[in-house]
Amino acid sequence: MPPKRNPLKLNKLQLKTLTIFQQLAKSPETSSRNESNEALLTSMPNPHGNHFHCGDAVVLASDATGLKNEAVWKALERKGLARAMYPFGVTLTQDGEQYDTGLSDKILHRADH
Repeated sequence: MPPKRNPLKLNKLQLKTLTIFQQLAKSPETSSRNESNEALLTSMPNPHGNHFHCGDAVVLASDATGLKNEAVWKALERKGLARAMYPFGVTLTQDGEQYDTGLSDKILHRADH
């Protein structure tokens, strides 16, 4: 039996934000690692126009409203996926990095060349 999709019952905004946090955690330009190898994110991207660059992907600003939403950060913290230091940064836990949001291919747009 395959694992249950979204077992922590994150809402759509929380899933989108976690997907972006996961993408930011992959790049040394937007994250650093602590002694437990968790990703510390202190530089949230600022959209230019209707999008921003996030590693090798482009994200629409409309999919990233949770990046500046303290309630979203705290919800991810309550679920054990992050430790929020809003608005200064967030530490993405191992569980947070591994959580399958199912949205990577929907909100992380990559060039096809």
